[in-house]
Amino acid sequence: MRKLFLCLALLALAAPVQAREVWTRDQANAWYGKQKWLVGSNYIPADAINQLEMWQAGSFNPVQIDKELGWAQGLGMTTMRVFLHDALWAQDAPGFKKRMDAFLAISARHGIKPLFVLFDSCWDPNPKLGPQHPPIPGVHNSGWVQGPGAQALADPAQIPRLQSYVKDIVGSFAHDTRILGWDVWNEPDNSNASSYPDTSQARYGQVAALLPRVFEWARSADPIQPLTSGIWHHDHWENLAGLNSVEKTQLTQSDVISFHDYSWPETFEARAISLQGYGRPIICTEYMARGAGSTFDTILPIGKRRNVGMINWGFVNGKTQTDMPWDSWQRPYTLRPPTVWFHDIFRADGTPYRLREVAIIKGLSAAPKTVVPSE
Repeated sequence: MRKLFLCLALLALAAPVQAREVWTRDQANAWYGKQKWLVGSNYIPADAINQLEMWQAGSFNPVQIDKELGWAQGLGMTTMRVFLHDALWAQDAPGFKKRMDAFLAISARHGIKPLFVLFDSCWDPNPKLGPQHPPIPGVHNSGWVQGPGAQALADPAQIPRLQSYVKDIVGSFAHDTRILGWDVWNEPDNSNASSYPDTSQARYGQVAALLPRVFEWARSADPIQPLTSGIWHHDHWENLAGLNSVEKTQLTQSDVISFHDYSWPETFEARAISLQGYGRPIICTEYMARGAGSTFDTILPIGKRRNVGMINWGFVNGKTQTDMPWDSWQRPYTLRPPTVWFHDIFRADGTPYRLREVAIIKGLSAAPKTVVPSE
């Protein structure tokens, strides 16, 4: 009998931890009700070309980050969306987590709760650790990298490593109140056709199979923070049956709904309305492309009125060169700059690109939830 009890006890210890369930609508809305109105930017410091350069030990720059997050605090921003990378964890997991903790300490001093992104399907499919190449002149986001890279994503032997990365990162910070949430995968079904057209056609199937597992791995750490992954293409999302498998996973496995929109205000509002039927909090985790019709003047007041969290791309102009439009991949802006900046709020020295935009962000962030101040 004692041997039986011992065997049962050992089996219990060996059994995998059961992942928590997706939050109910009530749980998600209760969490959202406790947050300040979420307004912020997708953030990378001006001196980093990508996630790797931001976080690697040799280029991590807390002084720069502290200065720039001070500018964000001055606008009344409450969050920043910040990209991580599995290769950073594989390179030096303890050091990477130590730098994340340092970043969180800086963010907390400025009243900002980051939304961390675990994986990303956008831009260069072949990330390489170590010193990063300089920006390509006149080209938007010329050094941003995917994570996992194409080689790791296509290799089933890499799945245990990716699982360990997710479980360790989320698990290490699962009860950290300085973190807003976890965006488990940025634009997972993005093909990168306009910038890296040779990306493998098998990628969609690989991502579609892995995304539900990433949600499960993250949930197994029982985080107090919500999980999400932002839906980003098609015009309307209210009909779940009409969406692809990746979108269905995003909408059914997210604790809070997130989406991207770089369109005119009419399209932005229609998309936000199409998501309201899911009965969950909504956060727009990417918007604001001046040349495409998405501006602070027109979009941000809609988000505030509808209590949609709003995180624009990007914050400070630097090595990512996201003042350049997307079409700079086809025609680099080397002879003269674009007529208007595509993204970004500040120049590298901290002066605003446009003072009126700064006034809009400050005014909306200071007002009560859903209140759009009159002029």
